[in-house]
Amino acid sequence: MDLIQTIEEAQKKSDIADFKIGDTVKVHFRIIEGKNERIQVYEGIVIRFKNSGIRKTFTVRKISYGVGVERVFPLHSPRIAKIERVRAGKVRRAKLYYLRGKVGKAAKVKELIVKKVDKVSK
Repeated sequence: MDLIQTIEEAQKKSDIADFKIGDTVKVHFRIIEGKNERIQVYEGIVIRFKNSGIRKTFTVRKISYGVGVERVFPLHSPRIAKIERVRAGKVRRAKLYYLRGKVGKAAKVKELIVKKVDKVSK
């Protein structure tokens, strides 16, 4: 294996939450201010994934005081403390850029409802 690939494999996180595009997530991000360190929670809709491997990033969009705010997070960053999936979204696209032009209720993504099927054996 290549030396760079070996280093990248060692840096990858193994405990990544299972989420996809359209899901509403809470990203617990470590902020360092001088000597102090705190965790800031950023909640929004995942609108895209980009790249692969150690360079994989995802973009989270939220509406803050009527203004759309997007933030890009590296998936394998040591600054990400935790990623929680709040809601599963029902989408049919790989990139949700169309949400940028939407306001209010139109900017929401439908919730994915998972139905459990009981199997009856005869």
